[in-house]
Amino acid sequence: MKNLPLKNIFIPSKIASKKIMIILHGRGDSAEGFTWLPPYFRFDDMNYLLLYAPYDYFGGYSWYDLDPNQLPGIKHSSTILTEVFDTIFEKDFNISESFLFGFSQGSLLAFEFGARYRSVMAGYIAVSGFIYDPKLLLSEMNPKLKNANWLCIHGTQDEVLSYEASKSQVELLQDNGFQITFKSYNKTHTIIEKELEMIKSWINDRS
Repeated sequence: MKNLPLKNIFIPSKIASKKIMIILHGRGDSAEGFTWLPPYFRFDDMNYLLLYAPYDYFGGYSWYDLDPNQLPGIKHSSTILTEVFDTIFEKDFNISESFLFGFSQGSLLAFEFGARYRSVMAGYIAVSGFIYDPKLLLSEMNPKLKNANWLCIHGTQDEVLSYEASKSQVELLQDNGFQITFKSYNKTHTIIEKELEMIKSWINDRS
């Protein structure tokens, strides 16, 4: 899509549809790193928009800087994602039928941006990430998003982002009315096939 503020890869659906999945990669990766996902899911009526993060990072891209300088990048990336969403959901696609998928840094944006956006999607999938400030998120979020379909997944052996920290953050959101399904797998900071099959089934149930 040439009219968007972020470089991207667009993969059209095989069957005409206004459903779209927006995919956000992790730090140091790119949209190209997730081109395998649409053919794995095999949703014939799903369009896909794979976005490149706005910052260069050692041959790849990132959505925000390393700790303790994360917040400016998170805010900037959220602003750009708002532009992307406003553009594609103005007339081309239906947000109520669409999904947001994020891995690692992309997972954080799924929460930090997704929960603040004005409209509700069919589902939000956050894999192997964390939440920057769950208490602030609860105070600033769109209250309609509490009842949205949220799926959060983390590996118990994650060597990059703490499983226990992620779990406790999700529990704080759940305790405050957030409808989040939390799943754990015996995995490192990656995505495994068993998990993908569960995600595929979860999406099917909400499509």
